[in-house]
Amino acid sequence: MPIARQLILKFIKFGIVGASGMVVHGGTLYLLRDVAHINQYVANTVGFISAATTNYFLNRLWTFRSQDRQVGIEYLKFFLISLIGLGINNGTLWFGSRLLPSWSREGDWKFYILWVFAVGVTTLWNFTANYLYTFRRATKNY
Repeated sequence: MPIARQLILKFIKFGIVGASGMVVHGGTLYLLRDVAHINQYVANTVGFISAATTNYFLNRLWTFRSQDRQVGIEYLKFFLISLIGLGINNGTLWFGSRLLPSWSREGDWKFYILWVFAVGVTTLWNFTANYLYTFRRATKNY
């Protein structure tokens, strides 16, 4: 299979896993932010970390089919990439709420439009970094 096709297929799989992560992230965010009234950045961080953990295992098994026996090291690499992604995600939310201040109020549905945009930006970072760094060994098998 040509490398471009393999890369596209991996990106699609990564996107599917990411969609499941959005459910975990979004559900946690909603419960903490709008039900428990926890600060939206703290709630976003907890949701993001929860999603990153489930996404690691799904991407390891399905997207990249990693056989690396150093699961702990691989997870730490993935988590580091996710932490950088968290900074990108929260930064995008912060800048978006400064550009559109009425979009960051508690209980306002417009915040979630900013959140979806932030997830999109973060996805591009996460896929590229994980493809080139975390799962580098697995991608060489193709």
